[in-house]
Amino acid sequence: MSLGDDHQSSGGYGGAGQTRTRLPDGEGDGHGGPRRGGRSSSRSLVTVVGVVVLLIAAIAFANRGGDDSASSDDAASGKPKTSATAPSGTKPVQAGFAHDEQGAQSAAANYAVALGSDGMFDEARRHEIVQAVADSGSVDRLQTDFDADYSADFLKRIGLDENGKAPSGVTFVNRTLPAGTKVTAFSDSAATVEVWCNGLFGLAGEKATNPVTNSWFTVTMKLSWDGSDWKVQETSQKTGPTPVPGDNPVSGSDEMSKAVQEFGGFTYAR
Repeated sequence: MSLGDDHQSSGGYGGAGQTRTRLPDGEGDGHGGPRRGGRSSSRSLVTVVGVVVLLIAAIAFANRGGDDSASSDDAASGKPKTSATAPSGTKPVQAGFAHDEQGAQSAAANYAVALGSDGMFDEARRHEIVQAVADSGSVDRLQTDFDADYSADFLKRIGLDENGKAPSGVTFVNRTLPAGTKVTAFSDSAATVEVWCNGLFGLAGEKATNPVTNSWFTVTMKLSWDGSDWKVQETSQKTGPTPVPGDNPVSGSDEMSKAVQEFGGFTYAR
């Protein structure tokens, strides 16, 4: 109930709109006795109503004061007001993923984003990513396999130099966007998770020879629990499921290049 409602209710009980008749002292009531009882009752009623009104006002003020205090605390602590969530590169889970099926799915989705990013085309960055997500017993094997995948010949074939850089005036994009996850096996020490993904890959710009295309694929990750987090033991990929393409018109190279530069990619999925 709002403060305005409280005020209106109190006005109906002993407020200025109520008319009371006060008889002179000693005037009889027809039975030989004074009518002091009636006046005393009226005064008691007014007193009770006044106390109730004060209590209601005090409660309303206290409640409103509490909200103001909370708002002040939020302002002092720098908490933002409720608004749309903006993309962020900050890792949402600082102390590892939960030791359950949900945690395994979150780990797999996030690792799919990292292992399917443009950072994998730069050797130093690729090594950092693999070291961060791989199981200690699998890191060397995974590192060797990924280094072979991103060979100099492969980079040249897709239009990048030996350091994974695009030519001047061209923007390279490689992003993995998880659409869903599914656990196919789970235990306290291991999990197998499939991540259904949409991907963007190619070069954007007037000089681009490999335009940006999208594809659908499923990444299967075998994870192990190392005592504090889920880590990658093995990863594989297959095509699909692929939905029917929509009838959206294809964007030109300038629009695509601008979109890639202005819309930053995600470093985590869920």
